[in-house]
Amino acid sequence: MTKPLWTWDSLVPAAIGVADGAPSQPITGFSIDTRSLAPGEVFVALRDVRDGHDFVLEAFRKGAAAALVEPRYRRVEGDGALLRVEDTLQGLRNIAAAARRRTEARIVAVTGSVGKTGTKEALRACFARLGPTHAAEKSFNNHWGVPLTLARMPADVRYGVFEIGMNHAGEITPLTALVRPHVAIVTTVEPVHLEFFGTTEKIAEAKAEIFGGLESGGTAILNRDNAHFELLAQRAREHGAKIVSFGRHENADVYPEVFSLDAEGSDVTVRVSGRLVAYRLGAPGAHLAQNSLAVIAALDALGADVERAVGALASMRAAKGRGERCQIAFPAGPVLLIDESYNANPASMRSALAAMATVPRTKFGRRIAILGDMLELGEESGNLHAALNGPVDAAEVDLVFACGPNMARLFEALPARRRGAWAPTSEGIAEAVTRNVRGGDVVMVKGSLGSRMAPLVEALIAKGEGGARADT
Repeated sequence: MTKPLWTWDSLVPAAIGVADGAPSQPITGFSIDTRSLAPGEVFVALRDVRDGHDFVLEAFRKGAAAALVEPRYRRVEGDGALLRVEDTLQGLRNIAAAARRRTEARIVAVTGSVGKTGTKEALRACFARLGPTHAAEKSFNNHWGVPLTLARMPADVRYGVFEIGMNHAGEITPLTALVRPHVAIVTTVEPVHLEFFGTTEKIAEAKAEIFGGLESGGTAILNRDNAHFELLAQRAREHGAKIVSFGRHENADVYPEVFSLDAEGSDVTVRVSGRLVAYRLGAPGAHLAQNSLAVIAALDALGADVERAVGALASMRAAKGRGERCQIAFPAGPVLLIDESYNANPASMRSALAAMATVPRTKFGRRIAILGDMLELGEESGNLHAALNGPVDAAEVDLVFACGPNMARLFEALPARRRGAWAPTSEGIAEAVTRNVRGGDVVMVKGSLGSRMAPLVEALIAKGEGGARADT
């Protein structure tokens, strides 16, 4: 039998709510979406794109143990236990704060312009080798994702890993106050969400908000190679944090003595606290290897068994939409598809192109990049897109298919031999892409989520023999 996550008697005061009935089954979790709700979970009726109160009855039909609702909600036949609070998001935050208070887990929080989710997953894998570990699902890093992850955290875990994101100033502050990490990582600061900030310095200031939630004596882990290291370090010191830096800078505290990259992953030997630690990273890309240094730094900062934990990194694989690789059977041979369709910004675009270039031409002779607009870059958007011409050239890309008004700037900057096709939308290049890709190609698809690049990934898979993914 599954151990209850919360008792009703502890959950009601945690939410600062009023009970309307009582569950007839143990409480095993929380959900904000009836499509993925599992029996025993509490349905949280958030008011977002849709009003969650419209789905309360459906939640009980799916087996919800209870529902967190506001006073205006009127009970209907078929409803089970209701937990009434003045505001459901605040009620979820109250539960999250109570979850944090009741645990003795060592907590790591991760933010940064690039690499949050990959770093969070690497930390999860490493800590799981050492003891019970809780971490966010997917990219649950926003105003509801962080409190939902906390609410789901069992009291008896040994480690917790949280991802904290933002696209406006002030958004990290309340989230780090909930998480109260012992270690806070800033992977890097890059020109992302420039539309809302204007400068990368302002982005750095917003990322530095994470230090405000650090527990007394906590550690800030910072990228020594980043231009905003000194600003971040100063903000961390203002909150009493110990500074640990990582990177290839000669003064970095966690420094790679060996940094060997290949098409399948990386071999890294790191200098940390006066000793060398060697490990294999199972996912390719210099950016992932760089962020693995932050993982080592976090393990060391918490006094964990670093040598035992890092063995988990060998089995790490990139997630769907975030660099996942699969081979598709085409008549003339396999196509290696690199799915980077979930998100994009100038830094991650450069990293993805460089990672594709590690694939030997002896295995896949032609390199094709399918690129969609990078969004929220403000006035510099056109120039930042055009500047990708350099990374495309460095990666020796043979053919570029592009979509979106901003990516037109890159397409215009490309030499004629590299121009595949351009269209205002991803749908507009789908036919040209599927017609031109052939066996022996390595194909990388990348763009911001709003550019809708994922359908191009599925179109290529559908064209292959069997129409299914086959992991490499």
